[in-house]
Amino acid sequence: MSKTALITGSTSGIGRATAEILATRGMHVIVSGRDATRGEAVVAGIRAAGGQSDFVRADLRDAASATGLATDALRLGGGAVDVLVNSAGIFPFGPTADTTEDGFDTVYALNVKAPYFLVAALAPGMAERGAGSIVNVTTMVAEFGAAGMGLYGSTKAALVLLTKSWAAEFGPAGVRVNAVSPGPTRTEGTAAMGEALDQLAAAGPAGRPGTAHEVAEAIAFLASDAASFVHGAVLPADGGRIAV
Repeated sequence: MSKTALITGSTSGIGRATAEILATRGMHVIVSGRDATRGEAVVAGIRAAGGQSDFVRADLRDAASATGLATDALRLGGGAVDVLVNSAGIFPFGPTADTTEDGFDTVYALNVKAPYFLVAALAPGMAERGAGSIVNVTTMVAEFGAAGMGLYGSTKAALVLLTKSWAAEFGPAGVRVNAVSPGPTRTEGTAAMGEALDQLAAAGPAGRPGTAHEVAEAIAFLASDAASFVHGAVLPADGGRIAV
């Protein structure tokens, strides 16, 4: 029987690439995002390639939305979700003084609250079955200070700590919780950065931005049985930026 994987933010970018890779490896992939047209297109592509996939629309603006997504995913998965990838996120950059309270709350709701309540809804079931894998997508700027990135970086720093806490909480019951920390990655979401993305990437040994597929391969590894002895790790997929 195939495993079921729920990937948030999988209508584009890293999330979409992750959904496509996990589908090719035999998982029933539940694609989730805000845009139904893009979501259905991802599902259609996966099915055309012979994979199993369904789409659930969710904006993940609050705990109720996260819990509703979990409920729908469990229904589509026949009562079980074996893999959860928390890939949905927004990354506003700018001065602290320009941040509004609504903007602050929106970023924390999607980047921290949604993963928290998805794990709360799905990890206990994984623990009861004695197996499961959760992969959180963080960022290299969760590890160091960078001007204009305090709001975004702080949400992902919270997710790094949650990764380790959840590994300690659910690991003894067979649920592995890990994270992937991307560096500059060329996706639809970062296209607006233009040359700034290349300049940021030039500081790393790879000397270039990564692709969504390259980051997704790291996520797929942690989600797979090949990473059976990996708990609470943060795997950099950043072109070596962590080394400089």
